[in-house]
Amino acid sequence: MKERYLTAIDLGTSKTAICVAKVQDENVEIIHYGETKAEGIRYGSVLNPMKALNSFRKAVDGAEKELGIKIKQAVVNLPRYFVQEETATGTIQRSDKESSITSEEITNLKNIALDEYDVENEETEMRFCAIAQSFNTDELAQAMEEDVEGMVSPILAGNFKVYIGNRRSYNNIDKVFNDAEVAVAKKYFTPETTARIVLTREEMDNGVALIDMGAGVTSVSVFSKGILRHYASIPFGGNSISADIKSECAFSDILAENIKLAYGNCMPDKLANMSEKIIKIDYFGANPEKELPLRYLSEIIEARQKEIIEAMLYEIQESGYADELRNGVVVTGGAAGMTDIQNLIKNLSGYNVRVGYSLPVFSADVCLDSKSLAATSCIGMIMAAKKDMICSCIEDVPVIRRQTEEEKGAETGPKEKKLAEGGSEDGTLFGDGGIEETANKEAKPNKKDTRKDGTKKNLIWSRVKTTASNLFETFIDDKQSTL
Repeated sequence: MKERYLTAIDLGTSKTAICVAKVQDENVEIIHYGETKAEGIRYGSVLNPMKALNSFRKAVDGAEKELGIKIKQAVVNLPRYFVQEETATGTIQRSDKESSITSEEITNLKNIALDEYDVENEETEMRFCAIAQSFNTDELAQAMEEDVEGMVSPILAGNFKVYIGNRRSYNNIDKVFNDAEVAVAKKYFTPETTARIVLTREEMDNGVALIDMGAGVTSVSVFSKGILRHYASIPFGGNSISADIKSECAFSDILAENIKLAYGNCMPDKLANMSEKIIKIDYFGANPEKELPLRYLSEIIEARQKEIIEAMLYEIQESGYADELRNGVVVTGGAAGMTDIQNLIKNLSGYNVRVGYSLPVFSADVCLDSKSLAATSCIGMIMAAKKDMICSCIEDVPVIRRQTEEEKGAETGPKEKKLAEGGSEDGTLFGDGGIEETANKEAKPNKKDTRKDGTKKNLIWSRVKTTASNLFETFIDDKQSTL
């Protein structure tokens, strides 16, 4: 089969992500994944199309420049918040009563249920999608889709979950794409597409709840017998935790976010000896230096995480499937990388919990970032687009080529390259102050903390990756304690 190239764009609260994949037969290779800081988006919905266009254009331009292509269309995510779950039914009288029921008839029945469901206000609401729950024939009730296909019956009826969303948010997506001169190939309700790339077939069949923790929205999708049975979302996520740190400690937005990424832990009791550590923020004379105990930081994070998780557990209970989740809970999304998030959910719920990365059904040798928690939404849409036989999304493909590090460095220059590597314009780590991690001043000296010449060592964190687990394990010995 001829190669085709698929593009997925994830309009998130904190980031606009783009993923480009090469598809041939059943083989999927991710050839580009990139993220840009989102603008004009709140709770996963496009609030300001003009601002959202800026980050959208940066993401698309970056992919086009790196790969030497022109993106002519893309699949995109529908908002996860302001979504209502309703029930609907549909029935068709078959003209050829002795013929077998086909997949086309089942699809038509889904469309009938979706089209005939009455929304309260057509001007402000619209139907996002319909998901079949069960089907009925003249001889069989509450059957699965794979059971009724091929049966003979004069009628076919179905029960569906219909998801109603905000019309303005839907139209704003079209406006952003139109202004960027990129066509919308299809809009996906990502709670289902993400589940298909994160959950195993066994988990979905035996019962599982998928908690997707984004920057602005956290949602839960309950699956049983391979079908999405219940969905709900709340307008809280990773940004809410950063906002709490900012408010409680009087930090800037960027400092609060980076401290959360570098030192965040949602279970203070799991810190052990780390609870005595203190983060010291030095503003180099601009402001008095501040100290933030790691335990206090963890307590701030724990309070918000508990609120989010308990809301999700409430929705699981409301679904009616709480006692049928044989595979417990899977947590995914960009905010699911918080240290000890699994243990916190397990302690609060009693379920077995795992962190859900994308299943190994694609290759990404040159795009390792596409295997991150933040990329699961994009990858899910790529795999759905492959199944739906979306036509090639790009044109003018002379050579699919990635830029070398030398080329990137030459184009960005010293200042931009430094910022891309995690530094800041003035040479500090977090942009508005150096951060020094010191031991509690009352702690007793240790021989290991003293050099041969008798001077005391300053133990500081080496920022290798923006994950607390790496930072907690890596020390360096330096006379200067300011990063």
